[in-house]
Amino acid sequence: MAADAFIQCRVPSEMKSLVRALAERRGITESRLIKQLLAVVLRAAALADVPAAAAPHKVSRETRLYVRLAAEDWRLLKERSSARGLPSATYISLLVRAHLRDVAPLPKTEYLALKQSVVELTAIGRNLNQIARVANHDGRPALPGRAEVGAMLKVAEGLRDHFRALLSANERSWRRGHAGTSH
Repeated sequence: MAADAFIQCRVPSEMKSLVRALAERRGITESRLIKQLLAVVLRAAALADVPAAAAPHKVSRETRLYVRLAAEDWRLLKERSSARGLPSATYISLLVRAHLRDVAPLPKTEYLALKQSVVELTAIGRNLNQIARVANHDGRPALPGRAEVGAMLKVAEGLRDHFRALLSANERSWRRGHAGTSH
């Protein structure tokens, strides 16, 4: 039987200490001990004959997943989520979603804004390139001059390339789980 549900309860600290001590004595985790105790109680109460509850058809947004992390992993998680300005749980959720769905985990509004910026800069670059070609073809300086149009074109291309690199670095950093980039 797969363990796919979670039971949580509060107990007095003395009871928690007893559970910990008994688990250590048996060489198992506290969670494993509690599962064993529940199984014994349920068998004794003959609850095994009660039909299992139907699995929910729809997973609600409030569904939670609990994960244990080593101290060093917790520290890295806090650093990386803080670097992205996200709560740790949101950061983990975005990482999992990115991995499972192969999507860019940059928040949707920011990702779409950057993609739209690349489209706009590409259009500006095309227009400036057309102006530069006309200025070069006529051979006479017009306002803006060749130098100015060339400079504007370089700025537009530089911004476009920077945004593309930003989007690419963001996608790579999430896939690899690295926050080593400032993007």
